[in-house]
Amino acid sequence: MSRRAHQPVERKRALITGITGQDGAYLAQFLLGRGYEVHGLIRRSSSFNTGRIDHLYQDPHEPDVRLRLHHGDLTDGSSLNRVLRAARPHEVYNLGAQSHVRVSFDVPEYTGEVTALGVVRLLEAVREECPEARFFQASSSELYGDVAEVPQTENTPFRPRSPYAAAKAYAFHITRGYREAYGLFACNGILFNHESPLRGETFVTRKITRAATRIKLGLQDKLYLGNLEARRDWGFAGDYVDAMWRMLQADAADDYVVATGESHSVREFLDAVFGLLDLDWRPSVEIDPRYLRPAEVDALRGDASKARARLGWRPTVGFRELVKMMVDSDLSLAQAEQRSGLHSHRSREG
Repeated sequence: MSRRAHQPVERKRALITGITGQDGAYLAQFLLGRGYEVHGLIRRSSSFNTGRIDHLYQDPHEPDVRLRLHHGDLTDGSSLNRVLRAARPHEVYNLGAQSHVRVSFDVPEYTGEVTALGVVRLLEAVREECPEARFFQASSSELYGDVAEVPQTENTPFRPRSPYAAAKAYAFHITRGYREAYGLFACNGILFNHESPLRGETFVTRKITRAATRIKLGLQDKLYLGNLEARRDWGFAGDYVDAMWRMLQADAADDYVVATGESHSVREFLDAVFGLLDLDWRPSVEIDPRYLRPAEVDALRGDASKARARLGWRPTVGFRELVKMMVDSDLSLAQAEQRSGLHSHRSREG
């Protein structure tokens, strides 16, 4: 037998920015399950923010540690080059961003710095350090804004209506530009809203499931929301990271819509959540103008036909199943909170 036959197959390496977020945590678990060595970019802060991925760590004394974290920032190009040299990734998934649409109206400059210019810094670092790596950019259905057609496809015009969406539009076009100008294998995934028990509590779906379960147990009285008529195409984050991976396994780089093809209003989401808890949401929910956007996106619904046909991707978790998953998780969290007795009067105000 030749010496070559004894050589181990090189393990694929992936770098994930935004690894501590919802999508980053699901993607890291997904890739580790496929034998990858996973590297994550994290920002230095005064407190730990790795709760979503702590369960993925192996014993650091074991020789086969497959999850490694690197300090860096999308606002610091030199740190991106350094991390890429250390990780030597075959695949790069850019999930890092200032990703809250409403907050982007309050911090528009910072949103542009991270969500737009951070992408070109990362692409430039990839071009310099590992041009053979395959690159995924997390684009957003918010690009469609004041929608020109329903459902939205890869060919629907972008009409962004927030600083976040405008930053994502720049990121989309610069990713496509690097693909065309430099031959990078660079893909945009136009991700419609995707949720899970790991969703941040400031996002409307998780805000609702967290509050509803606390209201059920008497830990909270009120839930304050904005526009109840906004309609979104809500899928499961675990399904969407599968689509990201499939894009980078394809023969050619391209851009894809990732969506369920169904839309539901915030009001419908409330009905589903409180219904599972045998509650009427109306006495507990109040509209707070602070949560209204200066420019609203009324209705989003995606057509993922291209991803189905070319990538073989399709969602596996439906709307009702997703809602139940989130309610069950947050009910357990609320029950633990009740047992601990750590809730306060302030928390009762939502």
